[in-house]
Amino acid sequence: MATTHYNISGELTQELLAVGDGINVVSISLVNVHASTTCTVDLYIEKKLTGKFYFMKSLSLPVGVTLLLEKGDLKFNNNLNEFGLFIKLTKGASETPVVDVIIS
Repeated sequence: MATTHYNISGELTQELLAVGDGINVVSISLVNVHASTTCTVDLYIEKKLTGKFYFMKSLSLPVGVTLLLEKGDLKFNNNLNEFGLFIKLTKGASETPVVDVIIS
């Protein structure tokens, strides 16, 4: 599987993997790359008419800290009519949150 990289910034919910991408996720790495501000991270899957299911909700991610989720932690079907993967950041102070995400 190819590795996918994202630079996520701001407080909008962003789709990382769309429903139907058919990606077999082995790991997800999140790192807070902001110079000085902790941010809060929600990482979840969502299926139409079924709802959201959180891998993490309101997780405080300090500056420079990397969180690694591996295969045993990531069980979801990304095929057609199944789940998409989403991230939402919330700022810890008045600064815009910035997180790098690597999916492999």
